[in-house]
Amino acid sequence: MEQKSVEVLRLTPRETAALKPGVNLICKEAGNFVIYKDPINPEEPYKACRNICKHQGGKFVQDVEDSTGSVLRCTKHGWRLDCSTMKYVNPPDSFSQERLVPELEEDGSLTLVELIPPEPWKVDARAPQDIQPGEVQLTFFAHACMELRLGDKIMFFDPWLTGPAFARGWWLIHEPPADWLDRLSRADLIYISHVHSDHLSYPTLALLAEKNPDIPIYVGDTAMPVFCKLEQSGVRLNRINVCSFGVWQEINADLRFMILMDGVHPDMDTCILVDYKGHLILNTVDCTQPNGMRLPRNVDIMMSDFAGGASGFPMAFFGGRYTKEWKAKFIATERKKLLYYKTQVVRDVNPKVYCPFAGYFVEAHPADKYIRDTNTKNSAEQLNALINKYSDHIITWAPLPGATLDLARVLDDTGDRRIFRIFFSRLAIVDPLPGTKIYKDSWDFNSYIDKINDCIKSEIFAYPDWIQVYYMWAGFKDYNLVLRMIETDDDFQPIQGGYDFLVDFSDLSFPQQRPAREHAYLEIKNRIGVHRQTVLKGLFWDDLYIGFQNRISRNPDTFHYKFWNHMQILLPQRPPDWASFLRKQREMHDGKPARAVWKPPEKNNSIVSRLLRTLARTKVLLIPGLVASLATIVFFALSIK
Repeated sequence: MEQKSVEVLRLTPRETAALKPGVNLICKEAGNFVIYKDPINPEEPYKACRNICKHQGGKFVQDVEDSTGSVLRCTKHGWRLDCSTMKYVNPPDSFSQERLVPELEEDGSLTLVELIPPEPWKVDARAPQDIQPGEVQLTFFAHACMELRLGDKIMFFDPWLTGPAFARGWWLIHEPPADWLDRLSRADLIYISHVHSDHLSYPTLALLAEKNPDIPIYVGDTAMPVFCKLEQSGVRLNRINVCSFGVWQEINADLRFMILMDGVHPDMDTCILVDYKGHLILNTVDCTQPNGMRLPRNVDIMMSDFAGGASGFPMAFFGGRYTKEWKAKFIATERKKLLYYKTQVVRDVNPKVYCPFAGYFVEAHPADKYIRDTNTKNSAEQLNALINKYSDHIITWAPLPGATLDLARVLDDTGDRRIFRIFFSRLAIVDPLPGTKIYKDSWDFNSYIDKINDCIKSEIFAYPDWIQVYYMWAGFKDYNLVLRMIETDDDFQPIQGGYDFLVDFSDLSFPQQRPAREHAYLEIKNRIGVHRQTVLKGLFWDDLYIGFQNRISRNPDTFHYKFWNHMQILLPQRPPDWASFLRKQREMHDGKPARAVWKPPEKNNSIVSRLLRTLARTKVLLIPGLVASLATIVFFALSIK
């Protein structure tokens, strides 16, 4: 039976706006519901459930003894539910409440959705069979990429193995195994969880397509298709399979898997449950609430993200409260909260082995040193230590690239699992050979960034009408927000030829000055290359925001969910028709640019400039002797000119 999301309640925009911070008890014909409005977490503003106690179906009311405004009490037996976590505090450390999935619509209405069936893996469940050493092996490659050997089949998760993600903002920390492309091209199947480029890596898939474009690739049937920008990428992949949620995909008699949706971002995020001979491997990837937090328990292996830091907030914000000190305090608090949240999810699932991954990225480009220094992240070792503190029977594994875990050797343990955990790495793990390169120390910045910056020279930017065409194509309007967009250099300073313009989304106009009426104001400075690539190819704004390619200020200091949700998820799948735009503009302006200066001057490509770029790429240490030699070369180069 295909898993579906069923709407159980819809609040009008007015009813949604009237929800107060804290607990809201809703009584409708559709039933009784609890909606918790989080006053401090704009990324996950709502939590919801049915107003039914888990014990004997009693109804919750406000707990008069609660000072936090988040706890309800059951009228039958006094059970108490903390709605901020959806966990029962009386009895303590006992149960979690089954959640509904809140979805905030563009018009401001709030929908509560229920996943049916809630636990689809129980359909045709099968008992675990014996497996032999070498039969089920997991090999870590990089970030969220894992190779699974499952009998005679090879499966890969989320291969990001070369190049940057989010335009030029994220780079791999680890050096993948040297033979990664050969191994990936021989795989039997690949699962890609969602559209974000640290999971759907077109630089990786471009190389794969050259060797084997016919590998079956499986994705979930999300509202925003995972491969919605495949045409723009130019990559040819011939066997993309879109899977219904909660349905077993049978690969052979021993191997099957099902893709599950995320409760918070069902339109784009997915996770996967793999079943080999009854042994379960759960990969929740980046999901905030995988399967609405209804997860299988006692799986053999679980893996999930752990690091945090995958957002432009607050690192890319400036002005007002966004001082260096405020950011450091906020980030430390958020990372700690994430550690405890992930620990609780792992403890709820209770796997035999837990592996934190999907957090191994670095803001490596020199221009992003501020982000790299500010955007501190959790380590896998921190999370594993916390899990072991509270659940010391769970084996934890922080893998190195090329390390392999053998599931049969984990299951072969017949003694005390706490003792086995101490010797786990010796018994069940094969680490990479001594001398294997583990961490990257250089990245091919220029080859990727030069391609991005080629967009700066596109002729469409010679005609200022591109602004109206682009924002009309984007389709966001009827919202009291004024946006100022400023194109900048790498240091977010004004750049010759860059645009600086206003968009008023109340009527989708493009004024020269901010309107006199009261309005929300958003100012965004964008690196010109990434901005123009985003416009030309009709890309989502994730490259700009998650990739730290902009700097943002806002007044008032409010998160405009409708705006960001639209620009990051709801843009049209096909880019604007720039070919028609150019034909019309050339006719209107007799083939001449409508703007005298519309791009920065060409970079100096002299001998000296090329030498300096080469030195920067190879990280040559400029010892005094080398400085003297360079000075001599510069002198002769200038003399020749």
